[in-house]
Amino acid sequence: MTKAFYPLLYLAWSDDLLTQKEFESIRGFLAAQSWLPEADRSELLSKVDFSNPPAREELARWKTAAHEVLAREENVRSLFSLSYELSGKDTAFMKARNGFVQLENELGILGEEMLDSFRSPENTLTSRHDTVYGFDVGRMQAILDGDEAAIAEKVKQILTRADFAYFTSTDVTAYREKVYDWCKTLADENLGNMAFPKEFGGGGDMKGYFALMENLSYHDLSLVIKFGVQFGLWGMSVFFLGTEKHHRNYLEKIGSLALPGCFAMTETHHGSNVKGLRTTATYDHASQTFTINTPTQNDQKEYIGNAARHGQMATVFAKLILDGKDYGINAFIVPIRNADGSPIAGVTISDCGLKMGLNGVDNGKIHFDNVVIPKENMLDKFASVNETGEFESPIPSDNRRFFTMLGTLVGGRIGIPRSALAAMKSGLAIAIRYSDRRRQFGPEGGSEVPILNYRMHQRRLMPYLAKSYALHFALRYLTDRFLNRREEEMQEIEALAAGMKSYTTWTVRDGLQECREAIGGKGYLSENRIDALKNDTEIYTTFEGDNTVLMQLVAKSRLSEFRKEFGKLDMAGMITYVYENAKTVVAEKNPIATRKTDEAHLLDYEFHHQAFAYREKTILASAARRLKKLIDSGMDPYDAFNVAQHQMMDVAGAYLERVILERFQSAISEVSDDGSKYRLVALRNLFALHQIETHKGWYLEDGYMESPKTKAVRKLVNQLCWDIRKDAVPLVEAYGIPDSCLGAEILTKPI
Repeated sequence: MTKAFYPLLYLAWSDDLLTQKEFESIRGFLAAQSWLPEADRSELLSKVDFSNPPAREELARWKTAAHEVLAREENVRSLFSLSYELSGKDTAFMKARNGFVQLENELGILGEEMLDSFRSPENTLTSRHDTVYGFDVGRMQAILDGDEAAIAEKVKQILTRADFAYFTSTDVTAYREKVYDWCKTLADENLGNMAFPKEFGGGGDMKGYFALMENLSYHDLSLVIKFGVQFGLWGMSVFFLGTEKHHRNYLEKIGSLALPGCFAMTETHHGSNVKGLRTTATYDHASQTFTINTPTQNDQKEYIGNAARHGQMATVFAKLILDGKDYGINAFIVPIRNADGSPIAGVTISDCGLKMGLNGVDNGKIHFDNVVIPKENMLDKFASVNETGEFESPIPSDNRRFFTMLGTLVGGRIGIPRSALAAMKSGLAIAIRYSDRRRQFGPEGGSEVPILNYRMHQRRLMPYLAKSYALHFALRYLTDRFLNRREEEMQEIEALAAGMKSYTTWTVRDGLQECREAIGGKGYLSENRIDALKNDTEIYTTFEGDNTVLMQLVAKSRLSEFRKEFGKLDMAGMITYVYENAKTVVAEKNPIATRKTDEAHLLDYEFHHQAFAYREKTILASAARRLKKLIDSGMDPYDAFNVAQHQMMDVAGAYLERVILERFQSAISEVSDDGSKYRLVALRNLFALHQIETHKGWYLEDGYMESPKTKAVRKLVNQLCWDIRKDAVPLVEAYGIPDSCLGAEILTKPI
């Protein structure tokens, strides 16, 4: 009977990664096999004496015994089934089955991978584990494109034209002109005015505009940003903040690119603090004009796209000063250049210079020295100066008016993450397709194998592949919420948009770095595009607001919801919040549940959702309790939030991950194609378990899980990465990215 344990003995001594504690787990397992004759058990225990390793000949004998079984038995899939065959299928050996399964989980042993230790070099599982087209890529792409398929196809057809070939010169001036020409071509194709109302020459299709921006992002991101500044920020600020007279005078010219413009909000020393902007717009009753002025050099508009070269007008955000009184931030249309391209009198424009990326965008600084504009240039949807020179607004509250004005521009926080995600999809498509073709190393005496077959390579890329699908569906959900919003939902939607922008762009930043490293030196070559994708998306974490600031906005929104429900945040209310809304939590924190490791449980969506929701609610309650304690002790609320900022980040992150998981599951529930659904479920499982693994420290500290469970989660993440690898190439092909937008050498040259 001792022969049945040869594979386990071989693994114990051949795996130099096992710790002494894990070695003791093997001894404990053998000692617990009370059904074995005492002599056999004593012999086995003598073979796992840490101070007395076996001879090389004995190791070879153990390995040969296992190899012979695998050579004749194709259905062996686990350490137990291999050992059972070696026992001669002795029924008594079945008593060891549960112990084997538990031991495999504790040691993190993956059955099929472990069996490779005993196979011949040409027949190892790693060597044979290649790409399989097991589902219809076209159907998966149709699921991803949804009702945006038509505009996606139109954009891709344009991007594959010869005039959209990549610009490779390092001449920044020439690059900016090329990007401007591309924008003009898109405008000529009636894509620039897509979101504008039909009565002003537009397409009236805001959803199509978001799809357009996303699909343009498979090409050149300088084009995306230049296009977004012109038709999104400049055009949509006039549309959303202006009234009919502004729409009539400007939108058609903006949509055709006859009137290039800027969005001048950010100031040198004020950045994301829009309320703290110091540029002024002072009203003069006699002339019925506003004077736009930059008080100091620190208050100039900075990082303004389209300013350094092409912009002729700008939406300028400035404090309205009326009869000496400050009426807060409002928006004004201000000319900045004459027809010949020279700055108008009183406007000084300078170039921000060479940047880390996006050098096809002409970012500039704008300084206003008492520039006079007519009264009608105030974008007056939410505030105006009436005919008698008095301030008027349909929204009496200054705070509410300010946030309503900024809320109309939340579309930027939807377009940016969708663009960023498209960039990461491009990086994943390049890295995964390359890794599938690139062969290196291999078993002794065997051929080299694709690097995508290596477990660590899968660990680097597969979680980001899963996350790309998860974020795809979450951003589609956010887009639909925004386009179908009701007034009472706006605060929630704004917070969700801020959070998704932050979460997505941080994911993209990290994911593209992993893609670069995963293809080695090839990823450092510009022709393979990873460098441009990385450098151009770095600023996405700052665009539309610094991510850390935006995540605090999300957290404050969640605390606001908490306060609505529980008023004074007393202990009873918080306990109710944490436990009553997750009725299985108490049961799940018993010793059986916290250690439960069976695969059916770990792959159950209900387990994933409950774990995400529990973490979110517990962190939120903890943050609320801490803030209340600090404020009750006499600390100023401003200081209290500063002390608790790190918890605010956790509150926001946990909320966003729960929403992303829910939207992924919701999308899967609507899929009818079995092949696609099977793959999406696997990706959802990997996303969920990888996030649980990422936060395992929190779950262990809280007592929601114990170490056997987190080890089992880690093992299953490894297995899911292994399983999804076979589908990885068709899964990135389902993005539908044109080959012309991917790395030339990756796709066309032999490796």
